Amino acid sequence: MIAIDWGSSSLRAWRLDAAGAILDTRRADLGALGHGEATPALLVDALQGWDDTELLLCGMVGARGGWSEAPYLPCPATPAALAQALQEIPTRHTVLEGRRVRVVPGVCDGADAVPDVMRGEETQIVGLLRRQPDATLACLPGTHSKWVSLEAGAIAAVRTAMTGESYALYRQHSMLARSMPPARDQDAFDGEAFAAGVRRSGEPGGLLQHLFGLRTLGLFDRLAPAQAPSYLSGLLIGHEVRARMPLPAPVHLIGSPALGARYRRAFDLLGIDSVPHDEDLAASGLYQLSR
Repeated sequence: MIAIDWGSSSLRAWRLDAAGAILDTRRADLGALGHGEATPALLVDALQGWDDTELLLCGMVGARGGWSEAPYLPCPATPAALAQALQEIPTRHTVLEGRRVRVVPGVCDGADAVPDVMRGEETQIVGLLRRQPDATLACLPGTHSKWVSLEAGAIAAVRTAMTGESYALYRQHSMLARSMPPARDQDAFDGEAFAAGVRRSGEPGGLLQHLFGLRTLGLFDRLAPAQAPSYLSGLLIGHEVRARMPLPAPVHLIGSPALGARYRRAFDLLGIDSVPHDEDLAASGLYQLSR
């Protein structure tokens, strides 16, 4: 089968054997939204050379504005319930004719007055539960970081923090950007400045005051411009993590190695045990749902 995690900015695909082992991997800087009728052709192009007939997708490809909207499944959501809710996409009279294509639904936590949702992360959670059936909390850093509570093998609650997007906005489009070097794809990481930001997140005043402090630290030469991006990152991640405390141990950390390393450092500074997992959990989760 082919397992596909197609998000708002990129596509990741894995070719799996009958036991779920990864045979090959593909990645493309291709977002899932806004392609309309061109979506099947784009997918075939991304999977060129792979002739498997079973395709299972997760992520924003199943969102409103994606290829085919898959309704949210309410919490608590078990892997079995997600598997039963897979949505099949008709492929007749398309370049995908002869293949079976299904999409995993997202998950909605509507317990509070303001609901919360996720798409794609639920599949990584299925992969996590396959590996760690007793897991109780997962953190999935990203543009919109997800904190997922697990109870009795089910997704019990979802909380989202717009940490990654906030970093990008403050880093590139705010007054604070004037205190930093021009933005690059990957800013150099300064561990001391990051730790200072995490520590500051625990002091009185709140996030909005702490953000302005980044400007004044630079104004009085107490924070070098090259250190400012790492300080901002530590400040935002520190506030995100503190908002979830106290936390059960361990926190299962799922995501890219670079961003995951920052969260692990913040966890260590705050005395929180964590266990890292790679992004290939999505492939494991898609295989499990297919089975």
